[in-house]
Amino acid sequence: MHFIEKTASEKRSDFRNKLQSKKLLRFPGAYNPLCAKLIAEIGFDGVYISGGVMSNDLGLPDIGLTTLDQISYRSGQISRVTDLPTIVDVDTGFGNCKKTIEEIEKKGLAGCHLEDQIAEKRCGHLDNKELVTKEEMVKKIQESVKARKDKNFLIIARTDANAVEGLDKTLDRIKAYEDAGADMIFPEAMKDESEFEKVRKVSKGYLLANMTEFGKSKLLDKKQLEDLGYNLVIYPVSTQRLAMKNVEMGLKSIFNDGHQNNIIDKMQTRKRLYELVEYEKYNTPDKKITDFSTEGHE
Repeated sequence: MHFIEKTASEKRSDFRNKLQSKKLLRFPGAYNPLCAKLIAEIGFDGVYISGGVMSNDLGLPDIGLTTLDQISYRSGQISRVTDLPTIVDVDTGFGNCKKTIEEIEKKGLAGCHLEDQIAEKRCGHLDNKELVTKEEMVKKIQESVKARKDKNFLIIARTDANAVEGLDKTLDRIKAYEDAGADMIFPEAMKDESEFEKVRKVSKGYLLANMTEFGKSKLLDKKQLEDLGYNLVIYPVSTQRLAMKNVEMGLKSIFNDGHQNNIIDKMQTRKRLYELVEYEKYNTPDKKITDFSTEGHE
């Protein structure tokens, strides 16, 4: 059982309306459903699900080893625990954009992004990436747009061309992707304000900025991105990095000390956990309940 107020279609509609406000929307990455609930409680605008994070969570490198079934199942779990819109990384479309869009939309997501790398993709901030042709990516976008049932489901086109072909060809791809029907452009691995600004000048639609740590992009703050005209920012791996750093530290402490007394203050308390999972609400019969088995909550 799960307590939510909005259907998937309402989340998508609200998301579209917020994008039109010109305010920068902030979507931290969630590596599990509990993290998504925390993102919502703190007051962020939405939830992002990184393909790299899901791959890492399985103990795998982000090189296209995950499947559509794995991504859709996990993203469905994450998206349905809050009233926030959730967008997911679907890599290169898993070989069938029509099936991918249908499956992700059915799971209740508000949108997804598709990239122009070859199937054996690499993390967007690593070198030695290979791209499909502009024409092939255009066909993927068109197929994706045609496949969606809800017109408010956001089709986001990510281009990795900057680190491969340079900025001029990136801008050319962006124009082609928008003409193909992409609702939003995700220009990956922009180096600094100048490159972000050049993308904004040629783009006619919504833009997504990726503020991932330890990558090729300068980390810009909310005001800088808003002033540059960007509509959405993701922090894809921040929560996983924070969690794993502290888990590693804690495990080492238990291993070396033989007990956890020295790290109790680093842990979320039982009381705080129960607050986050809304433990007491499950004993309140007059609340609106949605069963977890209901796909998409349409």
